[in-house]
Amino acid sequence: MKAIAVRPGTANSMHLREVPEPNVTDVEGGRGVLVKVLRVGVDGTDKEINAAEYGAAPPGDDYLITGHESFGQVVEVGPNVPTTIRPGTYVVASVRRPGSTIYGQIGLQDFTTDDVYYERGINLLHGYLTEYYVEDAQYVFPLPDNLAEVGVLLEPTTVAEKGINHAFEIQRRLKVWEPRSACILGSGTIGLLTALAARLRGLELTVYSLPQRPYRNADLIGELGGAYFSSQDATLAEVSSERGPFDLMFDATGFSPIVWEAAEVLGKNGVLVLSSITGGDRKAEISSDRINQSFVLGNKVMVGTVNASPADFRTGVDDLIKAEALYPGWLEQLLTTPIRGLENYEQMIRELTENREAIKVYVEVAQNGAPPA
Repeated sequence: MKAIAVRPGTANSMHLREVPEPNVTDVEGGRGVLVKVLRVGVDGTDKEINAAEYGAAPPGDDYLITGHESFGQVVEVGPNVPTTIRPGTYVVASVRRPGSTIYGQIGLQDFTTDDVYYERGINLLHGYLTEYYVEDAQYVFPLPDNLAEVGVLLEPTTVAEKGINHAFEIQRRLKVWEPRSACILGSGTIGLLTALAARLRGLELTVYSLPQRPYRNADLIGELGGAYFSSQDATLAEVSSERGPFDLMFDATGFSPIVWEAAEVLGKNGVLVLSSITGGDRKAEISSDRINQSFVLGNKVMVGTVNASPADFRTGVDDLIKAEALYPGWLEQLLTTPIRGLENYEQMIRELTENREAIKVYVEVAQNGAPPA
C-alpha cells in the first residue's frame, strides 16, 4: 500500500513509497483495530519533520511515515475490542504512546518525564499518511456519523481541550472558580479551535492576533460571538482595558514574547496556558517586578500544555458534537485546503509552506464509506 514518508535526518526527503499492509492481528490480545484512512490533517510539525528539524524512524526502518492528525473508518476489529468500535465506525487515533514512566502506565503519557517520546508520525512510530493502519483499541476514539466531514479536526481540538480542561482542574484549588472572560492569543487552527472550546463553556471571547481585517479568521471569531483585535491596531494592554480582566488566557501564537504581555494583563485568580512550541532564541525585556508581584498577590497561574490524554479526546468529541449543533457549518469552514491523494505530497508541502490563507491543510486519502445500517 502507499504511504507518505521521510528519511529522518535528511532534509526535503518526503516521498511516496510502498509499505506492507497491516493486519488486525499485529496488535496482541485481540485488541487490534484495522482502519481505512480517510483524511489526515497536516501542520507545521509535518513541515518541520520534512526539514529534518526532528523526527526518528521506528527501530528496523530507515523511513518514517508522517501524519499525526488521523480520521478513518474501521475495517476489522479483534475479538477483544469494545463494542463501541465496530466495522464502519468513524474513528480518530491518538498520537503519543507510553514510555517508561508511571504516567504512561496510568494512561497519562502526555505527562511523561521521558526525554524520548513515542509519537505516531513524529518520533519512533509510523504515522497515518497511508492507506491503512492498525492500532490498539485503547488508543482509538469513535465518532458519530454526523462528524464525518469534520472529524479530522479532533486531534488538533484536543490541544485546546487539554489546555482548558487543565485550567479548570488547577483551579479546583479555589473551590469555586467561575471564569467569565477568555482571551485567545493567535488565530490559526489551534487558536480558532480554542476560541470555540471557550465559547462552548460560556466564556466571553476575545481573540488577539497579528493579521488585520479584512480577515476570514476574524469573521469566524465573529460568528462565535467573539471580538477580534489585531496586534497591529492595539496593544494587548489596551485590549485588556476594553475587554478584560481575563480569567483564562491561552497562547497559540508561536511568538514567545507575547507570553509576558499576557502575564501582565491576566486577571486575579486567572490561568495563562502556554501551548506554543518555540524552538528559537528570542529574548524579551519584561516588567519582571510587576509580573512577579501580580502573580503573587493575584494568585495567578502560568502552565504549559502539550499533547492530550484520552479524557481530552472524549471531551473533544463532545465539543465537536455541540459545535455542529450550536454553530452549524462553522467547523467545516476551517477545512480550507484539501490535497487529493497521497501522491500529491509535494503540493501538501507547498500549501504548508506558502499558503498564508490556509486554516487547515489536509490530505483526502480516500472517500468516506457508508456506515453499515
